[in-house]
Amino acid sequence: MHFVEPSREVLAETLLAAGPDADTLCAGWRTRELAAHLYLREHRPAVAAGLVARPLAQVSTKATHKLAESSRATDDYRKLVEKFRGGPAMLNPMRLPALDKSANLIEYFVHTEDVRRATERWAPRALDEEYSDALWDELVKRAAILYRSVDLGIILVRPSGPRHVAKRSAVSVAIVGEPGELLMHAHGRRNHALVTFEGEPDAVALLDSAEIGQ
Repeated sequence: MHFVEPSREVLAETLLAAGPDADTLCAGWRTRELAAHLYLREHRPAVAAGLVARPLAQVSTKATHKLAESSRATDDYRKLVEKFRGGPAMLNPMRLPALDKSANLIEYFVHTEDVRRATERWAPRALDEEYSDALWDELVKRAAILYRSVDLGIILVRPSGPRHVAKRSAVSVAIVGEPGELLMHAHGRRNHALVTFEGEPDAVALLDSAEIGQ
């Protein structure tokens, strides 16, 4: 099953419900900056390039803040979110199902939670098992990159049994949680991820201070 479109809908509804000035887990971004980011990465090639190419990062940052500033009013913000909901630009390669899944499945889940979990009271969503499996599969593909800066072995473990060795080392830490929670941890949202750790105390402390998802 293709989960990207339903995930886009959930993210759009979450942004609309929060309004333009709500906090998010993305440092320095309110919901309007997040909405601007989501729209621009699918409609402005130069801005999208800045998300992965450091020399163009300033272009991306400037465009994001400019669009966010123009979306302060509730109606303007709603229109921006609806444009994001409408999907990528016609010639954007993200319209290809395989690339859409690779680029957006995790992106949409994490950013939905960036809004949901930026409040004092939140609870994890009950995810469809097939959706959780799809998130797990995408996490496994990129876990080594997300934990590349950690000077430890990393083992990701689902409570139901599956495990993945993301990185090998003489000293390892196992991170245990449902796929969505593991994703949040792997993308640097460690204080908002419902995971547990198995390993030597010093190793767990080292993981807690490491840069993750950068």
